Amino acid sequence: MPETSRRGLLFGTAAVSAGAFLTACTSNDPKGKDTASQSNAPAADDKPGKALTIGFAGPQADHGWLNAINENAKSRAEKYSEVTLETTEGSNDTAAQIGQVKTLINKKVDVLIILPADGKALTQVGLEAMRAGIPVINLDRVFASPQAYRCYVGGDSYGMGLNAGTYIGEQLKDKPNAKVVELAGIDGLELTKQRSQGFADALKNYSNIKLVARQAADFTVESGQAKMSQLLQAQKKIDALWNHDDDQGVGALRAIQQAGRDEFLMVGGAGAKSAMDAIKADNSVLKATVLYPPSMAASAVDLARALGQSKGLAGLSEVEIPTNLTLFSAVVTKENVDQYLPTGFS
Repeated sequence: MPETSRRGLLFGTAAVSAGAFLTACTSNDPKGKDTASQSNAPAADDKPGKALTIGFAGPQADHGWLNAINENAKSRAEKYSEVTLETTEGSNDTAAQIGQVKTLINKKVDVLIILPADGKALTQVGLEAMRAGIPVINLDRVFASPQAYRCYVGGDSYGMGLNAGTYIGEQLKDKPNAKVVELAGIDGLELTKQRSQGFADALKNYSNIKLVARQAADFTVESGQAKMSQLLQAQKKIDALWNHDDDQGVGALRAIQQAGRDEFLMVGGAGAKSAMDAIKADNSVLKATVLYPPSMAASAVDLARALGQSKGLAGLSEVEIPTNLTLFSAVVTKENVDQYLPTGFS
């Protein structure tokens, strides 16, 4: 899921999604607010505003995380009586998705949310929408030009790798000659490069730890199982594994169980419910997962609504919504899993 590592604005603590932050900051108490803040209601203000139609175009929901993206967008839009969410069927074919976005442009929706199957390939249609006077919220996979969107909302892939590496580093910091392996996502994607770079940068802080092997999978259960089997066959003893994606992690766990290996700890990625359940049960090598919250889609709806109704954000003095919103990649462990379980996706 390509996106840029944009950390221009981090909302809330690790315990809340960006959407929850927007809601929590809504207040009827005018104390401390300046004139601009009072004249621009917060994005999460539940009081109905101007009726508007938000177009939502995303790729095919052939992955647990992508399906959660769709569900988050739909459920958030349903909270606003004045908002109509016009969704496309979703496609991984760039030409088909471009056609779907063009249809939304022709319908003259008020705001567009686009999670492109390919950010570079969809840049031109994003520019087309902006030039037609339809502001675009670019979700997760970033366009090649900032002129193609009004606001970018996404996860922090570099932060995922950094936080996964730091967690593993702290667990192994007293172990001499510790060996770590990495089960990455799709190497052709920018997000995979960023996750691996963050992981490598974190491990530089621990001189006793060495990354001894890496395999790239395809975000599927089958690929996770196959690639993990190869890693295990090549490495007779390891101390930790970082797996970029919890869906492929299901396959990785199968391979680990089949091989009868349990001498290491595993850290997952994204925040699937199955991973959180396993972490809570504490009956496997999986001890943590690093979040890449699909709640970003709910936040995109909040921001699109704010944009369409000329509202700013509570907690900020600016009249307009920000240009970039990057979510925090929290590390979920047995100690805090109950806090995050409600956000887990299937």
